[in-house]
Amino acid sequence: MIVCICHNVSDKAIRHAVDAGATSMQEIRAQLNVGNCCGKCAAFAKTLVRAQLEDRAANIVEVRRVAAAA
Repeated sequence: MIVCICHNVSDKAIRHAVDAGATSMQEIRAQLNVGNCCGKCAAFAKTLVRAQLEDRAANIVEVRRVAAAA
């Protein structure tokens, strides 16, 4: 799904940037120009960043739990 129409940025691109190491909306904005034009996408993009960071943290906890149980 396209999140930023002005710069043709998808939710997949935002998730990929977070998986590659971006940890804030400011970093996403710098990398992908999301929210730099009209700004209508900024709130949703921020929600995606938070959700992806939470998913990454949950996956890390799960991997550690499984490793500890082994």
